[in-house]
Amino acid sequence: MRELDSEGTIGIISDDVDEPYTRPALSKKLWTDPDFTLDQVPLDTANDTGADIVLETTVTAIRTAEREVETHRAGGDDDTFTYDTLLIATGGRPVPLPIDGAADSDRVLTFRTFEDYRHLRALSATGARIAVVGGGYIGSELAAALVQQGNATTLIHTGEVLGGDIFSADLARHFASLFEGAGVDLVSGRVVAGVAGEAGVRLDLEGGAIIETDAVVSGLGIAVASDVAEAAGIHVDDGIVVDERLRTSAERVFAAGDVASYPDRILGRRRVEHVDNAEQMGRQAGRNLAGADEPYAHTPYYYSAVFGTRYEAVGTLDSSLETVEDWAEPFERGVVYYLDDGEVVGVLLWNIEDQTDAARTVIDDGSGVTRETLIGRIPTV
Repeated sequence: MRELDSEGTIGIISDDVDEPYTRPALSKKLWTDPDFTLDQVPLDTANDTGADIVLETTVTAIRTAEREVETHRAGGDDDTFTYDTLLIATGGRPVPLPIDGAADSDRVLTFRTFEDYRHLRALSATGARIAVVGGGYIGSELAAALVQQGNATTLIHTGEVLGGDIFSADLARHFASLFEGAGVDLVSGRVVAGVAGEAGVRLDLEGGAIIETDAVVSGLGIAVASDVAEAAGIHVDDGIVVDERLRTSAERVFAAGDVASYPDRILGRRRVEHVDNAEQMGRQAGRNLAGADEPYAHTPYYYSAVFGTRYEAVGTLDSSLETVEDWAEPFERGVVYYLDDGEVVGVLLWNIEDQTDAARTVIDDGSGVTRETLIGRIPTV
């Protein structure tokens, strides 16, 4: 917004207890990079932009005709804010363990906020036994982070092999071996059925197994936070539906980030829960709030990093799709192409840097590819 408008007022209403911060560091660098310290987490948004930031405040209603937002402050009063243009960037709420009693213990937590990081860090400070439930991005990153801090770490997931839903069978086995080699106890194909305990936590698994641990963290992803928008009559369909300029169905209301379902130029309509999308879509939304009227033309990539392995991806990673694998050295450096009816719909870059633009080009080029034309298409060395 400040690129185009140096004087307009900016207000940020957040239910968080902290001012804006870099979220990816919470499950990555803060655990594994000694040079990345707590003072590098805040984004210093207020000083950089002059924004007024209202914390610990929930938006209870949006009235688009009146251009008003109703709020409730935790332990305080209700208030009403007016706007000329509004951006909804509510993201999502972390999914708790779906069992009775999980919310009753401070040793059973979800992981989404800076406060969640501080809570988990305190619980794990003495080399505690920590269980992570969920084998996706957040679950795998947390398990890697915790075991590298000396915690006895158990990762419980429903798949047959960790990563088996997105990676080919051989690559998934290699991925799982990274965790096992680091000392993570992988419990595969199991669902947590119950939680009990006071000083510690006892996890009852379907099938009768029991895991005793000091704390458990849910890494089951997020539920998109679009309920207030939907109640305001704004079109919602797996997120807040926006057009190419990030406009919602309501006049002068935009949406961006995890909550926004947008028409990707290459991949079609989608909703992306990763930092590259948040940064680039946030920038475009800000410009459009200030009157730019420009399309969001970026196709985001996403990434994860565990045990010195970094993978990046563009598009869809789904192990049920046909794959073409191009390894410089098996499972050390390579590219995996995901095909649907002969068309590349996703590209995985395994320890390959600076090739996300090339991955976008491969997907954008369309169908008619063969194994022969894909091998070597993106350099692996």
